[in-house]
Amino acid sequence: MPEKSLKQRIHDKEVIVGRGASVATAPDELRAILDKGGFDYISTDSQHSAFNEERLVTFCQVADEFDMPVQFRIKHTRNAYLIGNYLDLGPTGIEVPQVELESTVDEAIDYFYYPQIGKRSWGGPSRKVAPEHRGRLEYAQWWSENGVLWMQLESINAVTNARKLAKSGVDCLSFGPADLSFSIESYPHHSLKTVDDCARHVAEQLKDTDVAICLRGVAPEARDRYIDMGITMFL
Repeated sequence: MPEKSLKQRIHDKEVIVGRGASVATAPDELRAILDKGGFDYISTDSQHSAFNEERLVTFCQVADEFDMPVQFRIKHTRNAYLIGNYLDLGPTGIEVPQVELESTVDEAIDYFYYPQIGKRSWGGPSRKVAPEHRGRLEYAQWWSENGVLWMQLESINAVTNARKLAKSGVDCLSFGPADLSFSIESYPHHSLKTVDDCARHVAEQLKDTDVAICLRGVAPEARDRYIDMGITMFL
């Protein structure tokens, strides 16, 4: 039986661990990180970091040498319409920050998937290539079974509406703990008092779905407590 894709492992609620690295990491340094292993995907960021497209292409090419999925956080929520363009540079997945609205999720899905699921444009010599690329329709199907799409929850509003944001085509809801903490502090009388409260609340909303939840900055020795809550992804 072929090895399961990262996307399928996420849907099966396996425990998945990622590692972050700057898109500006030198290729040999990135190879050393990847060669050491111990993680299931590598994440890189443009929301809070300097970014150019050529660096992202190089980053993804190096990761591809190790068959390591690259998760790329885009620069701004309103850039969801550019997701297809970013994917053409080589990432296997996308994270959209500060998601609040269902319309943002709809736009992200549209530009993440090819027709007939979405409306991503065909092309891109640097995009991730299927192991057996037999043609346009076969590749589009492969992408729908392998590409990983995250929405990042960074407010009380997003947390309370998580079930509505976990639409078909979304694989993971992730947390931005710092921005979420700002939001929690602006609602001093809300029943959700901590990031852990929010994580638990979202896990309860998603327990009957195949959408996973990802937390950042959790020490390895603390993961079991979150796994017991229903959190299965870590970065």
